[in-house]
Amino acid sequence: MPSPTDSHLSLSDVLALERTRLANERTVLAYLRTGMALLIAGVSLINFFHENIYVWLGVLCLPLGLGVIGLGWVRFRARRRHVAAAVAARLQ
Repeated sequence: MPSPTDSHLSLSDVLALERTRLANERTVLAYLRTGMALLIAGVSLINFFHENIYVWLGVLCLPLGLGVIGLGWVRFRARRRHVAAAVAARLQ
């Protein structure tokens, strides 16, 4: 992929692309943080509480946390490809 700085893009376009890239990274980190919190909550509920409701709630949190992490990664990759395609289209 060509770099935005190697083209005829204006400074404001380059800065906008950089803001978009950084926003995408912040968003995937938020998904990762949320997913990890759900995983930790699930393991904690399973290990520290012995009533069935808490164990089942912990078991529910584990796949939910993994799903949030997976969803965040898929959305990150799709948005990154979208931004790369926009840059490539703008450079032509």
